Order: sequence, then C-alpha cells, then structure tokens
Amino acid sequence: MALLTANTQRNTWRRLQKNKGAVFGIVVILISILIAIAAYFIAPDFSPNANRIILELGGKKPGFTQKFLLIKKERKVERASFFSRLFFGQEDEYNFIPIETYYQKGDSLIVQQFIVEGLTESVSYPLSKITVDSSSALKKSYNIQTQKFLLGTDKYGRDILSRLIIGTRVSLAVGTITVIISLTIGVFLGAMAGYYRGWIDEIIMWFINVIWSIPTLLLVFAITLLLGKGFWQIFIAIGLTMWVNVARIIRGQILVVKELEYIEAAKALGFSSTRIILRHILPNVMGPVAVVAASNFASAIIIEAGLSFLGIGVQPPQPSWGLMIKENYNFIITHNPMLAIAPGLAIMLLVLAFNLLGNGLRDALNVKE
Repeated sequence: MALLTANTQRNTWRRLQKNKGAVFGIVVILISILIAIAAYFIAPDFSPNANRIILELGGKKPGFTQKFLLIKKERKVERASFFSRLFFGQEDEYNFIPIETYYQKGDSLIVQQFIVEGLTESVSYPLSKITVDSSSALKKSYNIQTQKFLLGTDKYGRDILSRLIIGTRVSLAVGTITVIISLTIGVFLGAMAGYYRGWIDEIIMWFINVIWSIPTLLLVFAITLLLGKGFWQIFIAIGLTMWVNVARIIRGQILVVKELEYIEAAKALGFSSTRIILRHILPNVMGPVAVVAASNFASAIIIEAGLSFLGIGVQPPQPSWGLMIKENYNFIITHNPMLAIAPGLAIMLLVLAFNLLGNGLRDALNVKE
C-alpha cells in the first residue's frame, strides 16, 4: 500500500506539472513565501511593521524621490540580532528629515527642509549631531540619503512598497493557520462521523448543518467580538468557520472507503479503529481535502482583507493588505489611485495563485478523466 501511495503521489505530481495554471500558481506562492521570509531584509523601510512615518511626504505618487538628512536619535537604539530583525525588523537609529538643498556654514549645516510641495523652511543643524565622513581632506560627506518610493507613500508618509512586502506575511499566515485549524477540526469530526455512524454521525451532522446555515462573515463577526480584535484572534475566528467543507468531504470519502476489502481485512486482523482510520483510511482520502485546503487558503485571504478593511481585523500599525486599502481608498478618485490599487492587485494575484493550484490539484487527482 505504501508503494501504491508513493506511485500515486509521483503520478499526481507529473500531471500537476503539465497544468500551466497550477505551475503559475505554485511559482507565485513560492515567490510570496520567499518575500514573506526575507521581508525585513528586502523592504526599503525595515523598521518594525514598516511604520516609518514622515508626515511631510503623505500621499506621494509612485516613483517619487526625496533627499533625507539623517540625524541620530538622542536615545541609543540597540542593534537587532539576525533573527530579531528577521521576525520583527530593526528600529531606525536616525530621524529622517526630508530636505531640498543643504550647505555648510561654520560649524552648522544649513538645510532647506521640505514642508509641502513648493514650500521649504531653512533650518540649521550643528555638525556634532550629524555623522560626517572626513576621510577625504577635500570633501566632507554628510549623512544624507536619497530614497525613491517606487509605489509612493500613504497618507502618513510610509513607504507603500515596504508595507506591501511585509503585509505578505499577514496574508500567508492567516491562510496557513486557517487551513491548519480547519483541517484539524474537519478531519477529526468528519472521520468520527463517517467511520462510527449512528448517533455520533447524527450529532456531528446536526452541528455541521447549524454552522453551515450561518453566513460565514456573520459567524466571523461573532467570534471576533467574542475573542476581541487582534492579529491572532482574526486567524482563529476565520479558522473556526472554514472546517465544515473539510468535515463533509472526509465523511463522504470515509463512507465509501470503509466498505472496501482492505478495510475489512484490517478489521479481521484485529487492528484498532484508531489505526485503521489514521493509517489505512485517511491517507487514501486526503486528495479531495487538498483541493478544499487550497480553496480555503484563498478564501481566508479574502475574508481577512475584508475584515481588516472594516476595521475588525488586523489592527494598525501592522500592515495588512485589506487595512492598506481602507487607509488609502480615498485616493482612488483623487490624484494617486495606486495607493489602494497596489494592495488590491496583490490580494488578487495571491488568491488567483491558490485557486489555480486548487484547480490543478483537482485535475491531477481526477484520474478517471
């Protein structure tokens, strides 16, 4: 049976590779995972949650370029370790001051500080507060950087690209945790109902029908209000509403498989019900569940984005694609629609990738056709 299962997996993988849509979905998902892992190392704004607020630069268009004078903060900022930066980012050691021009006068640096478009203010900063590279006797290099905002800035002056990159973690995390919760509950209840039948099946099916009759968003609202707003609460709330499909599919598959000869042989050999379910039934009925899991992953991303847009999902300043749309949707009808379009396109692309993967798995597992 193990050899048969291994051969089936290899054949399924070969059929999946021939499906161009599934291959595209896998590539997009793998790229998203790599971006999520290395988010704080590839994002231009590597501060925690990409929350570097520069109010003077609020609502700038994609491709906007700005010079910054970097002034070291008065308090000491600890350098984050590799793993700390990997998970949480690195707090800025400097204050970023937008400027237009600068020149030195005595022991001070005079800058034209950017206020709004077309308006500057002359400000003097002592050179003692500015890191100066005096390695060259002919030229001093002040701590001035030029940054290009490829996707523009939101109304708080935060880099959209950085928040988009780090927001990938939220979408992938909510999908992953939702699928884990839904599979755990759905497989357990579906297996119990399908294998034991009788009163156990009746109770579980009654519970499934009750949950099924409640609209998903309404149920998520109720669970969210019970658990409160927050990062982990929204994951649990979505996961607790998406196990029903899994349970129904597992139950239906087990009702068919349990009547086959090899299950009767396992019972005749005296194997326990737990062993029969875990080692002989579930490995042979998980194909359709994989398709539903991919679909649930996509649905979880959309639900999380919708809840964050409504203000009861992920809370600021943590970047979420749905929250980014909420914060910037007013710009759609004004001068900078990309602020809301960019996270919307990201949601669409990731959801499309998981749907294509689910369709590919369905076709690969449908051996008869």
